[in-house]
Amino acid sequence: MANQGTQPQDQTSKYDGIEDALDVNTEIVQDTSIKKVVEPSVDITTKDQLKKDYDYTRGNLYSLIEKGQEAVDGILELAQESDQPRAFEVAGQLIKHVGDVADKLVDLQKKVNDIENPAKSKSTEVTNNTMFVGSTADLAKFLKQEKDK
Repeated sequence: MANQGTQPQDQTSKYDGIEDALDVNTEIVQDTSIKKVVEPSVDITTKDQLKKDYDYTRGNLYSLIEKGQEAVDGILELAQESDQPRAFEVAGQLIKHVGDVADKLVDLQKKVNDIENPAKSKSTEVTNNTMFVGSTADLAKFLKQEKDK
């Protein structure tokens, strides 16, 4: 145990107790090297990424729809042969899921169109034909004044 006596504050370390317990001497060295932060290079633009993602998603949805159609054909054949209510229930659920995937395909098209043409999608016009602005009491007073004239 090397540090038995007291040392001035600037010479003591908060790790002295640990050093004494482990019977080691450590020295904290400041890292003076300059590390250059490298930004990742972006070769693909946002529109290219959007197009790539759209094509990938669209292809997956088409594949799911086609596989779902094959599964629907198979389960309907099985249901008709077996005449079991559970088979018809499964066929109905499968038909619903295939329809949901087809809806997702249409939603994907709408979303991409909204992203590419934001001005066209948000063209709402509001027309207010306000004849009287006020409370009902104000309206009653106004009507009474008009009647008295």
